[in-house]
Amino acid sequence: MPRRRDPAAPRVVHRTARVALRVTAGQRRRCFGLLRSAGDVWACVLEVNAWRRRRRDVPLSGYQELCRELATSGPGTFGELDSVGARSVLRRFSDAWFAAAKRRSAGDVSARFPRRRRGLVPVRWYHGTFTLDGLRVRIPTAKGSAPLWVRLAREVPYPVEQVRSVTLLCVGGRLFLDVTAEVPVAVYPPGEQPDPACVAGVDLGIIHPYAVAGPDGEALLVSGRAIRAEHRMHLADTKARRRGVARRAPKPGEKGSRRWRQYRRRARLVEGRHRRRVCQAQHEAARTVVSWAVRQRVGVLHVGDPRGVLDLSAGRRHNLRLRQWQIGRLIQILVDKATLAGISVRLVDERGTSSTCPACRRRVPKPRGRTLSCPHCAFSGHRDLVAAASIATRVPGGGSTTLAAVVLPEVVTHRRAGRHLPGAGRSRRDPRRPPRAARGSVGPRRPAPPGGESLAPKARIHNAHRKPGER
Repeated sequence: MPRRRDPAAPRVVHRTARVALRVTAGQRRRCFGLLRSAGDVWACVLEVNAWRRRRRDVPLSGYQELCRELATSGPGTFGELDSVGARSVLRRFSDAWFAAAKRRSAGDVSARFPRRRRGLVPVRWYHGTFTLDGLRVRIPTAKGSAPLWVRLAREVPYPVEQVRSVTLLCVGGRLFLDVTAEVPVAVYPPGEQPDPACVAGVDLGIIHPYAVAGPDGEALLVSGRAIRAEHRMHLADTKARRRGVARRAPKPGEKGSRRWRQYRRRARLVEGRHRRRVCQAQHEAARTVVSWAVRQRVGVLHVGDPRGVLDLSAGRRHNLRLRQWQIGRLIQILVDKATLAGISVRLVDERGTSSTCPACRRRVPKPRGRTLSCPHCAFSGHRDLVAAASIATRVPGGGSTTLAAVVLPEVVTHRRAGRHLPGAGRSRRDPRRPPRAARGSVGPRRPAPPGGESLAPKARIHNAHRKPGER
C-alpha cells in the first residue's frame, strides 16, 4: 500500500542539482566504464525485445519482468555495474516505453517506442547505496570490484540527510553527478505568505523571457538579450569552426585522424559550455520572477503557454530561433522554483494577448517593436506587459478571453538575466566578436569611455499608458 503522508508534516518537493566531478585518469576510465555498461544493459533489452518481436511474442516492458530477466544474466555480465545501477537503466527503459504507449493511445502517432541503442546511459543510485562525505562520493560498484571514490567540484547545496539519489551522466564530454534531494516548501511568518487571491500574469518571450504583470499595477521585465546574443555568437563560432576544418573532415566510411578527434572533443566541450551558460541564465531569470512574486505576495501565476507555435513551420532561420527559445524548459524551471516557494502555477491560453487592445478589446496590428499602439482608442503601452496583464485575467481551460478588468502596470522593475555571459558586463562588448578594425570599419575610433562605461545611449522601455481619448 502507498505510504500516507502526515497532514501535519511539512510539504516537500524534489530538487536536483548538477555538480561536476574532478576525477583522475583512472577514475574517469572507470566512470565511463559504468556508463558504457549501462548502455550495454539498454542494448540487451532492445535485442531481447527484437527476438520476441520476431517470434510474435509480447515485448518485455514492465519493470519487474525486466528485473527478472536481468537476474538470469548472472553477476559480472556488465562489468563493474552493480544491480542497483542496472535496475535504474531498466526503470528508465520501462518509463520511456509506457510514456510512448500512453501518447499513442491518446492519438499521437508520432510517439515512438525506445528502439535506439545508446553508447552512454545515465546510471542512478538511491539512498542507502552510496556514501556522500563532503566533497567525496563513493559510487557503488559490482561485488568484487575496488571501491570508487570521486571528488566533487563544489559542495552539494543540500544537507546530506535530504539527499535521496545521485545520477552519474556525461554532458559535453564531461562527467557530472545529479544530486536529487527532498527540500521542504518555504514556510513564511503569519501575514507574509503568498496570497492565493493575488494573481499575476506571465508572458514568455525571447527578448524578455519573463514579463510579469501583478494585480496592484506592479510589473517585472526580465531582459534576455544576453541569452539571445550568446546563441547568436555561438552559432557564428560554430559555423566558422566548421568552415575551417571542412577540408580535414573524413569522408563517409573513413576513419578520422587524431587531429580530427581532438577537434571533435573541443567542439563537444564548447557546446557543453554554451548549454551550461544558457541554462544558468534561465535559472537566474526564473529566480528573479519568483523572488519578485514573493515580495508582492503573489500566490498564483498564470503563465501563457505558447508551445503551439512549435507546430508551425516558419522557415529555417526562424525555426532555429524557436528551438533556441526552449519554451518547455522555461516553463519547467519556473514551475519548480515557484512550487518550492509555495506559489501555484497555471498554464492558460495566451492567444491574442499581444495583439488585443486591453482598453477597447479590438485587434491591433502587430507592432514592429516593443510598443503596442491601438489605432482605435489611442492606447499605448509595452507589448509584453500588456500581454502579461491580459494573461492574468485568463482561466485555465476556459475561453480565449474573459470579462475581467485588465490591470495595466504602472511601476515596472527591470532586471537582466545572464550577467555571467560574455559581453554582458558594463562595456557590453562580447570578447569573441572581432574588433572594428578587423571587421573593416572606417573612420576614427571613438575615445575610451571614462570609468569603463559604455557610450551607447541608455535603453528606454516605453511604459506610458494613455487612456482612451488622450493624445
